[in-house]
Amino acid sequence: MASIFSRIIQGEIPSYKIAENEEFIAILDAFPLVEGHSLVIPKKEIDLIWDLDKSSYGRLMDFVYDVAQAIGKSVECVRVGEAVIGLEVPHVHVHLVPLNSMEDINFTRPKKQFSPEKMEEIAAKIRGNFSTLS
Repeated sequence: MASIFSRIIQGEIPSYKIAENEEFIAILDAFPLVEGHSLVIPKKEIDLIWDLDKSSYGRLMDFVYDVAQAIGKSVECVRVGEAVIGLEVPHVHVHLVPLNSMEDINFTRPKKQFSPEKMEEIAAKIRGNFSTLS
């Protein structure tokens, strides 16, 4: 069965897309820790990040870098943190979390909820800054 991320990539489930190329997609996390919390996902469904070949891993990290730069320009934060956990969905994904404190990347905290309008506003801002990096 396709992962929830594969279903998002195929357009079966809506998302707030912020960047995309042939291999990867970046979306706002539907259950964010903070404003701007995003996920970078390979389009090819692979469970473990270490199952990516080195070349794919490198391209993923290059894409993650550009998305993180766009987030940092779009959301007020001290820095953008990165986490790869991989327990909740069996499909590689990298969390990018705007940080102002260590608590901002505490995955045990209750998740934030933003209106669809606010989510689209955040996504549009990040998309705009991502497009200037290309």
